[in-house]
Amino acid sequence: MKDNTTIEDVANHADVSKSTVSAVINDRDVVKETTRQRVLDSIEALNYRPRGSARRGFKSPTGKSIGFVIKESANPYYSEVQSGIQEVASEHGYLTFVSSSEGDFDDERQIVKQFSNKDLNGLVITPILNNETDLSHIFELKRNNIPFVLLEDVRGIQAPLVDIDNVRASSDAVRHLIELGHERIVHFAGPKYSKHSDERIEGVRRAFSRSPLVFSNDCIVRAGDSFQAGYETARNYFAEMDEEAGPTAVTCYNDLVALGVMRGLREQGRTVPDDVSVVGFDDLNLLDYVSTPLTTVHVPKREMGLRATELLIQQIQGNDAPSPQRISLDAELVVRSSTAPPDA
Repeated sequence: MKDNTTIEDVANHADVSKSTVSAVINDRDVVKETTRQRVLDSIEALNYRPRGSARRGFKSPTGKSIGFVIKESANPYYSEVQSGIQEVASEHGYLTFVSSSEGDFDDERQIVKQFSNKDLNGLVITPILNNETDLSHIFELKRNNIPFVLLEDVRGIQAPLVDIDNVRASSDAVRHLIELGHERIVHFAGPKYSKHSDERIEGVRRAFSRSPLVFSNDCIVRAGDSFQAGYETARNYFAEMDEEAGPTAVTCYNDLVALGVMRGLREQGRTVPDDVSVVGFDDLNLLDYVSTPLTTVHVPKREMGLRATELLIQQIQGNDAPSPQRISLDAELVVRSSTAPPDA
């Protein structure tokens, strides 16, 4: 089967005219049911994806549905994004299916492949990204004209994107600590498979470069993305660190890491923020229930889901713009009581 299947191929396979195929694709009530089913069978057999205006109103043989591919099922960040996705999807009559790669590239590739084979109408993807990642499955979506929206930028792929300026937001968090008077600041970085982790490291570097502080590799501690990772990293890191010479402030890849850091510090008898200030990233809903309110970067997670799904449905209906839309939402630092001047 050739990759660039056309409407003419479907017509020949089903032994009907191109206008009949077009009528089926656009759900016009002018085709006999037996003929309609024959066309749908041919569409499925040839893995045909309607292009441009031919795709308008196309109904997949498996129904109206979209997929959401995430990286960590235990991270409540994605459930907040998903709430926005489901709201828009439901308004337009789409079901939402969610699957997590758990940070494994091969799993992500299989998920995307399976979602595509199941004939979902489109995908919202938070891709695994590092220097070794093979992104052929993302390029395959593009080549096969399968609608998708990214929640992290993939270099070299012109696709709709909804994201924030991670560099600026991370830099703002560090600048907040510098303005409080902190001079010994470290960043507990996220997983290597996340481009967001790299961008937030770059934000730390940029904030240092705009201050009297000197950046070095020692300013970055690889911690991961979970509560447990933050806890264990903080426990090991601060246990080996002289309290008088150690950092007085920590910025973290996300809120889960930050909460783990706070627990690790507490078990070592260090208080937040008197001994160490801590800053998170994401502003998860669960922060309303922690004992020490966390200073963090607010990411508009639900809005990300809303906007991404709007872009996706525009593609599915054939209403997408000539050039892929790239939406950058505002992320703002929210100052709470986990940060204070050193030796306060």
